[in-house]
Amino acid sequence: MTATDPALTALAQGWCALSLLHGRIESHVERALQAAHHLSVREYALLDVLSRQHAGQGGHLQMKQVADAVVLSQSATTRLVTRLEDRGLLARYLCPTDRRGIYTNVSEAGLALLEAARPTHNEALREALDSAATEPELAPLVRVVRQRGSRIGEL
Repeated sequence: MTATDPALTALAQGWCALSLLHGRIESHVERALQAAHHLSVREYALLDVLSRQHAGQGGHLQMKQVADAVVLSQSATTRLVTRLEDRGLLARYLCPTDRRGIYTNVSEAGLALLEAARPTHNEALREALDSAATEPELAPLVRVVRQRGSRIGEL
């Protein structure tokens, strides 16, 4: 394959379109969450992921699992957890069966903020997708996102 190979060109164009769609969605949702709730997209995602934990087998996530779920490094996730803990939105505690393990739970204030922010997040996501769907290079990607979302009951 050469640098001018049509397959490579198509792949690069597809990647650029995906990157553009992601950036637009994230920017739109970020502005909406910041304006209405003083939350970043990453903070919202972290609260959302942690709110879905449960007390049963495998219900509490380790920091690596949380980092993977919010698509951040472990160190960035730890800093984010600390910021939200300082705001009273999260609380950390030692794992009762492994003293080396530390779990993080969303506080009542964090749950209240998450529930208040959820409609803002969902509406901003819909708006960003609707806008992107009008652009020919992004419309196929929007269809895929919506198909995936409809299968899990979100979009």
